[in-house]
Amino acid sequence: MTNTQDLLALGRDYYVPVYRQRGMVLERGRGSRVWDSDGREYIDFSAGIAVCGLGHAHPALIEALTTQAHKLWHTSNVFHSEPPLRLAEELVAASRFAKRVFFCNSGAEANEAAIKLARRHAAAQGRPPERRVIVTCRGSFHGRTLATVTATAQPKYQEGYEPLPGGFRYVDFNDLAQLDAAMASGDVCAVMIEPVQGEGGVMPAADGYLRGVRELCDRHGALLVLDEIQAGMGRTGTLFAHRQDGVVPDVVTLAKALGGGIPIGALLVGERAADTLQYGSHGTTFGGNPLSAAVARVALRELSSPRIEANVARQSQAIRDGLAATNAKLDVFSEVRGRGLMLGAVLKPQYAGKAGDILDLAAAQGLLLLQAGPDVLRFVPALNIGDADVAEGLARLERALQAFVTA
Repeated sequence: MTNTQDLLALGRDYYVPVYRQRGMVLERGRGSRVWDSDGREYIDFSAGIAVCGLGHAHPALIEALTTQAHKLWHTSNVFHSEPPLRLAEELVAASRFAKRVFFCNSGAEANEAAIKLARRHAAAQGRPPERRVIVTCRGSFHGRTLATVTATAQPKYQEGYEPLPGGFRYVDFNDLAQLDAAMASGDVCAVMIEPVQGEGGVMPAADGYLRGVRELCDRHGALLVLDEIQAGMGRTGTLFAHRQDGVVPDVVTLAKALGGGIPIGALLVGERAADTLQYGSHGTTFGGNPLSAAVARVALRELSSPRIEANVARQSQAIRDGLAATNAKLDVFSEVRGRGLMLGAVLKPQYAGKAGDILDLAAAQGLLLLQAGPDVLRFVPALNIGDADVAEGLARLERALQAFVTA
């Protein structure tokens, strides 16, 4: 048997140290529980940062993966294969707005494609480069490529990577007046927004905000691009998060739960810009390969089901109720916000900056949890998580919080 400390030493010796990884080596998972190389069990409230929407080792995903693995893994996009063709058709139908789909490998790639599409669409309208500005919101997170990290209006992610690409403008989230002013000069070609900001502290769009953004985009001839990489695929209670806001976007980007753990991203484009990207204008080697597409087809089918939507609503309320009960005892949270199973518990001012410490204590109690900045605990469990796992996870969290407040 391999020694855990030996494995951790490999990471210290050979990884580029860009992650703060905890001192465990996860080995296997089933549903909403995982086990490390020492055999210790954890309740998983993180789901691979909202990726494992159907939990770990879901039988239908395993069947899709193994069946396709015995057929065809990769062809390149010089040739067709059936799984991505079928997935494109199914995504267009499920979206209710899209006409075309571009497949890639990650959320950053999907947003990169959206940025390129927006600029290309503006160019096709005769706009010069200085009139192809893209507006994003402070607190957003759109990816780690040079363009998407620039779209991410958080200086901590941009520091040291200057000079950054031009053509981006930032406004405060949920502030329509600021956005109106930012678009007044007529040089904005697109507005890119998350319906619920993840890294920005699990902050949902206010009532009416996205409808106001849609109106401003229509007034100024700009595309509305919705980044649903984390908030989409059932995470916030509906298959697409924007349905709760009553808007029709021009572009939606997807990744994370779309593949159920297999890397895949997608750019969904509505009628207005569907024919913008033509032969040779964009591409990717691995995007929409038959293996990832076969799994994503099953993930999409499962995540679209009424039982998943019902479970998200029920377990969201159970987590909210559990956090309220714990808070009544320990008084650590100022609020719990978010939608569906994308929730953030905001620490009270006296505990500001301590979210990472709580994550360590939670792991010691057998709970995998995330943070959304230094002040917010983030809850993004599998969308099919069961009652027993929610209850046990909340009990472990309470023990961790008890240790935190008495330390």
